Amino acid sequence: MAASVTGAAPAPAASPTPLDRVIPAPASADPGGSPYRITRGTHIRVDGSREARGVGEYLARILRPSTGYRLPVTAQGAGGIRLRLAEGPFGAEGYRLDSGRHGVTITAARPAGLFHGVQTLRQLLPAAVEKESVQPGPWLVAGGTIKDTPRYGWRGAMLDVSRHFFTVDQVKRYIDQLALYKINKLHLHLSDDQGWRIAVDSWPRLATYGGSTEVGGGPGGYYTKADYKEIVRYAASRYLEVVPEIDMPGHTNAALASYADLNCDGVAPPLYTGTEVGFSSLCVGKEITYDFVDDVIRELAALTPGRYLHIGGDEAHSTSHEDYVAFMDRVQPIVAKYGKTVVGWHQLTGATPAPGALAQYWGLDGTSAEEKAQVAKAARNGTGLILSPADRVYLDMKYTKETPLGLSWAGYVEVRRSYDWDPGAYLPDVPGGAVRGVEAPMWSETLENSGHIEVMAFPRLPGVAELGWSPAASHDWERYKGRLAAQAERWNALGIEWYRSPQVPWGAGGR
Repeated sequence: MAASVTGAAPAPAASPTPLDRVIPAPASADPGGSPYRITRGTHIRVDGSREARGVGEYLARILRPSTGYRLPVTAQGAGGIRLRLAEGPFGAEGYRLDSGRHGVTITAARPAGLFHGVQTLRQLLPAAVEKESVQPGPWLVAGGTIKDTPRYGWRGAMLDVSRHFFTVDQVKRYIDQLALYKINKLHLHLSDDQGWRIAVDSWPRLATYGGSTEVGGGPGGYYTKADYKEIVRYAASRYLEVVPEIDMPGHTNAALASYADLNCDGVAPPLYTGTEVGFSSLCVGKEITYDFVDDVIRELAALTPGRYLHIGGDEAHSTSHEDYVAFMDRVQPIVAKYGKTVVGWHQLTGATPAPGALAQYWGLDGTSAEEKAQVAKAARNGTGLILSPADRVYLDMKYTKETPLGLSWAGYVEVRRSYDWDPGAYLPDVPGGAVRGVEAPMWSETLENSGHIEVMAFPRLPGVAELGWSPAASHDWERYKGRLAAQAERWNALGIEWYRSPQVPWGAGGR
């Protein structure tokens, strides 16, 4: 009655985010029943495993600042938010989320699945849950069931720390942003003409001299072994596997400048701070080259618990084809010797990829049929493919000609273009099983800080993540752009800088 007396409209009842509004789109979402409300009395209940408790503590750290609730993590009791490990049809990364009046339960066969389920739960809560100060709520989770498993096992993002150096904390910030969208590989481009970024005890000048600059002549920097191990540890805590890359035989000027003996003429070139490519090459005919490669791979493999080591191999324009093939024939067995699986840019298919090797395709829609056929032939012969077409998912490409950051050699890549393609059907004559997944590279010629990284990644990165995770049948730009628009408020709450693409109906959250 009071509302009608004063003429004030009653406050609208809060409605929870629908189960199918998250990114990446779940494999299935069946709404039904009452929502669950997180309250002061909510507990986060985990089973006895250390991994489940770790995911529970992670969730609590996200929820506590904005809700103001204690949210104790406990192995006792019932109800509340429950994280449980149990065998089921989840695979290594899938999960099931059940929500109703009495609680939310996330079930997975492996800890990675619990973690991914927590990312879904985050997106089902209001965007204000991401803030660092107490917010009013209410904290409702829609009722129903989500069953979810990824389409591909490789859902990657590459960060180039060589053209411009990014600190450990800057890399961690990006890891957290990747984790929100269920990315599971962090490919670190650790060496290039402009800088060497990882300490190597047996060749110390690689880092101290080769890492002393960057594009434009800034101070550069490098990761100590402790720094790198901290990045690996932090990534693992977000269920991302670090894939380190040492690019060779080209893109090696920082190494060549550090050690004269790596050059065929024995003369070290000056450090390089420009952005040209294709002018440098290790000396393929010198035995010291392979001593160098062996030492670097041995030390890097020892620091890297993940399965993969990326050896680059692109744009080796200063290396003859014969030398390139000879080099890869020598180097791939070194990677295997230290227990790692080779990943290389797709030019590796012009040599003989090692058994089990993965080739990362970075060509364009318009790349020659001959080059695509070479990649397809390797795929039919057992080489797995990671798809990173430059005019689709290179996150450093400008959105439009007005974009102040980024490059445009692969064209302009607006949000729809980055999303609207099917990895499973992209390259002709490639068996579907050869495609292991997708990866979004971020080259850093023009990028100098976290804000630069973010405005190029958002809003394109979530779409690439969806291509890697969601069923092909769910792929639809018209439906996706609405879900993407709803993410803006969350990015704002997280302090993420982002590009307001006119292709997306941002609404109030886009301000």
